Amino acid sequence: MEGEHIFDPEALEASQEEQGEGNLEVNLRPTSLGEFVGQRRVVEDLQITLTAARQRGEAPDHVLFSGPPGLGKTSLARIVATELSTRLISTSGPALEKPRDLVGLLTQLEAGDVFFIDEVHRVPKAVEEYLYTAMEDGQVDLTLDSGPHARMVTLRLEPFTLVGATTREGLLTAPFRARFGLLHRLDPYPVEDLVTIVERLAGLLGVELTSTSAQLLAERSRGTPRIVGRLLRRTRDLAQVRGTSPVDESLTRESLTRLGIDENGLEEMDRRILRCLAENGGGPLALKTIAAVVSESEDTLEDVYEPHLLRSGLLRKTPRGRMLSPAGAQLLGVRAPGEDGSRSLFD
Repeated sequence: MEGEHIFDPEALEASQEEQGEGNLEVNLRPTSLGEFVGQRRVVEDLQITLTAARQRGEAPDHVLFSGPPGLGKTSLARIVATELSTRLISTSGPALEKPRDLVGLLTQLEAGDVFFIDEVHRVPKAVEEYLYTAMEDGQVDLTLDSGPHARMVTLRLEPFTLVGATTREGLLTAPFRARFGLLHRLDPYPVEDLVTIVERLAGLLGVELTSTSAQLLAERSRGTPRIVGRLLRRTRDLAQVRGTSPVDESLTRESLTRLGIDENGLEEMDRRILRCLAENGGGPLALKTIAAVVSESEDTLEDVYEPHLLRSGLLRKTPRGRMLSPAGAQLLGVRAPGEDGSRSLFD
């Protein structure tokens, strides 16, 4: 009949897929502290703090989560709001260009709301100073007009909890950092926690995964839940195209190879960094020089790639620059810096 709506399951599925993997990743995030795997000390401390705040009927202290990307800082911010049964108001440091951007958000907060600022280290200095009184005194002082007609107006704020997330805690000013009552650093996850995480994600995605495949994905994920989720989704895609179920070790290895992840868990950029050092006698080389050679920004090298190479013992950070470690030299088949008879990577 004309005008009749016909339910089309295929059209619905296509519409859902168009929402993109960003929404999928949000839907796969844990929604409570009980679901959150790993970071046990952080989770236990948060549980105590939030429970005590609920019993008193107060907003908990402001919280700062720091650590490398992909470890769950944003997920924990969402969980804090969920555990408190309040709203989560989100923004990011770069989005707060002017004080009025911040004041507009602060005045919209209701009692008990969680105000989340991602990349909080990138909040401009002029805006940061308005946060001082907001966090400490629950008010914002605004100056209206200028010159002889200037006057100060104080805006009272509802009690709220600021949750900040940063990958560069060292860039926060001391006065700003001191106003957070809870300071939690998230560390890379051990393999056993990542196995639990990838098995949970596989269940949510409807992927049948063997234990050896889960172990392999966990070992290659650089200690990061976000990465293990990405590797699982790409492996799921390959298994779907091949019509393979359950996902076994052979298919998982093929998927990782297609993604450029080798048996040592290194990505292409990791290998380029190590080759750059090897081709220059193992270093030391300045970060700026390495960035120019591998065509990547210094910040990305320092925040994304270096931490894994340092934890893996393949790279050394010295006052003179980056150097290839003995383990890194052995991996590439060259001699470590300082050893006589050092040869080229391609000899």
